[in-house]
Amino acid sequence: MYYNPVLKTPRRAAKLRIGIVDDHILLRDALIDVINDYHDCEVTLRAANGLEMIGQVRHGNIPDIIILDLNMPFMDGYETAKWLVENNPAINILVLSMFDSEITIIRLLRTGVKAFLKKDTHPGELKHAIKSVMAEGYYYPQTISGKLANVFHNPDKSVFTQPLVLNENEIKFLKLSCSELTYKEMAKELFVSPRTVDNYRDQLFEKLDVKSRVGLAMYAIKNGIINF
Repeated sequence: MYYNPVLKTPRRAAKLRIGIVDDHILLRDALIDVINDYHDCEVTLRAANGLEMIGQVRHGNIPDIIILDLNMPFMDGYETAKWLVENNPAINILVLSMFDSEITIIRLLRTGVKAFLKKDTHPGELKHAIKSVMAEGYYYPQTISGKLANVFHNPDKSVFTQPLVLNENEIKFLKLSCSELTYKEMAKELFVSPRTVDNYRDQLFEKLDVKSRVGLAMYAIKNGIINF
């Protein structure tokens, strides 16, 4: 708060505009209440997925920070973050997720996300993270930094190399592997031939060191690529 020298009345500094993108209504509403209780923050955008968020941003609703979940229908957190980085790089992205594996963190870093918190974090740390993102442009808690240090100090670990070789089509294939679609139906979804889908499958078997579709699904769930 500061004083206008002419009016001699206090004027409040503008609050930080926060967007919340999460498909879980109860969690989203609870998070909105927590953030609105911060005296210098206000939730100005709420959406259930990336598509809803894009519609609001395109209509001029541009927050300072968007707090983003990873697992959402229609357009997940990775795709949403990529869109934000490419189309509105001035919007800071803070990912809030239960998945904090090395692969998840590296994928986020490669996408351009510079802040991450787990969903079970204390509200006080969330407030600190928001301030750090605005002041420094990034925030990763000590536990996440430790995971990254572990990866980079062990470059032979498979989790270090895997996210660097999984392309977008392979990630989409992993997601579809968790569905009830046949491989032929998956080919139609991906707009490729059944033979190409077979190649995706065989390549992922080798890259991820799994031997079945169940193994692919377990990998996708464990690393936050898909959630049930």
